[in-house]
Amino acid sequence: MALRGPKVWLWRWRRNPLKRRADKVEAWVVLGVWMLTVFVGVLAGMTVSRSVEDGLAHERVEWRPLVARLVERAPGTASGNGGVSRAEHVWAEARWTAADGSSHSGQVRVLAGSQAGSPITVWTDREGRQVTRPVTESQARVRAALIGGVAGVCTAVVPLAAGRAVRRRLEHRRMDQWDAEWSRFGPMWGRTTG
Repeated sequence: MALRGPKVWLWRWRRNPLKRRADKVEAWVVLGVWMLTVFVGVLAGMTVSRSVEDGLAHERVEWRPLVARLVERAPGTASGNGGVSRAEHVWAEARWTAADGSSHSGQVRVLAGSQAGSPITVWTDREGRQVTRPVTESQARVRAALIGGVAGVCTAVVPLAAGRAVRRRLEHRRMDQWDAEWSRFGPMWGRTTG
C-alpha cells in the first residue's frame, strides 16, 4: 500500500523547481478539457431539452381528440371474477371523421366485447391521422429533462475523450524524455571510486 501525504489542491499550478514545461502544458490541458466538457455538456443538454419540450408542446396544441365509432363488435367478452368485473382491453377497428371532413379508420384499444357503433375517443393530428395521446406538461418536462441529460452526458464524452488522448500523448512524450535523460545520466551512477 502506497503512503500518500495530505491532498494538495491546485498542485498543478504550484511553484516547483522540478516542474517541467510538459507539466504546465498538461495542467492547462486538464483545465481546458474540464471547462470545455462542462460547457459542451450543459449547452447540448439544455438545447436538446428545450427542443424536446417545444416539440411536445407543439403536439399538445395540434393533436385533438375525436369521437370514433367501432366498426364491428370487439373480440372477447368482459370477464367477471367473483362478482367484480375486470376490464380487458383488446384491439378493434374504428372509423372517424377528421376536422376537414375526410374519413379515417384504424385500430384502437377498447374493452373486450364492446358493441359495434360504440363511441371511443381517438387522438388525431391536423390531417386526421391517428396518434397517441399527447403527454401532459409535467410529463413533457420530465421527458425533456431526461433526454436532455442523456444528450448532455453523451456530448460531453467527446471533449473528455479527446482530452484523455492528448494527455496520453503528453505522457508518452514525457516518458520518452525521461528515457533519454536516463540513458545520459544512468551510466554515471554505476561508476565506483577506488
